[in-house]
Amino acid sequence: MSERICLFPGTFDPITLGHEDIINRALPLFDKIIVGIGYNTSKKPMFSTSQRLQWIRDIYGNADRVQGAVYEGLTVNFCKKIGAKFILRGIRYVSDFEYEKTIADANRALDKEIETVFLTGEPKYTSVASTIVRDIIKNGGNASPFLSEVVCESLRTIPLSG
Repeated sequence: MSERICLFPGTFDPITLGHEDIINRALPLFDKIIVGIGYNTSKKPMFSTSQRLQWIRDIYGNADRVQGAVYEGLTVNFCKKIGAKFILRGIRYVSDFEYEKTIADANRALDKEIETVFLTGEPKYTSVASTIVRDIIKNGGNASPFLSEVVCESLRTIPLSG
């Protein structure tokens, strides 16, 4: 039986407790989850790719079934490269589903063997969005309710790039 490998794509700028919730609840479903930091040409990240990858490694360092990776290009092409047959996406609101379904339909048209799996976020993480967290950080606010301790600690020492 082949390994059930899943790609959880995103910018993770920064990785939030909402992202971690989706990853942690997906672990029983898959043998391996690759947290894929994708390049999105329409976004200018606040944090470097290496910093975002380091956060994933720090948070999931003891979980050999969760790995971080960086990729560019089509998500389905990266899935093929890493042997993933599943794409994981988190849903907070109905509007998220409409947007994510459109992407899932396009990915299915590109590769019928890759299936998108949606998990709804825990209600306590519904308001946790990287965009909001970045605004809090940029304006000197306390983003700790939305971030793991490892991310909060590093924010005290790293320069902001955006």
